Amino acid sequence: MSIPKPLVQINQLFLVITVILGVIVSPWILWLPFVVGVIALAFRKNLIMITFQPLLKKPADTYPPEDADQQRFNQWIATICIGIAILTFATGFSILGLIFSIMVVVAAGLALCGFCIGCTIRYRYLMWKHKQQNR
Repeated sequence: MSIPKPLVQINQLFLVITVILGVIVSPWILWLPFVVGVIALAFRKNLIMITFQPLLKKPADTYPPEDADQQRFNQWIATICIGIAILTFATGFSILGLIFSIMVVVAAGLALCGFCIGCTIRYRYLMWKHKQQNR
């Protein structure tokens, strides 16, 4: 199963904007991408992608495809990092919250530029797992 690339990119942009606003304006804003991420992982329905799908100018299957499993993996990483950021901001460890927030912004920003850190991590994990099984 695949996801049209523009929908993946709008989700990445959503992460960048909301996390930056969460750091600059208020950590409470981080709840928005966190809840969207939890819903996406729990129900396999990303509210951002659902919201923006009607705005695609062409049929969804004509866009370059992105692997749904890879996007789910990336969503796990982003949601966990945002969750840790929320927790650390709430407990007074603002520097740690800032670090986890910046990690999400950098990863999503790089993905928008064409380099997927999550893809690299998952690929290396799958290669390690494959080597372990073939020993």
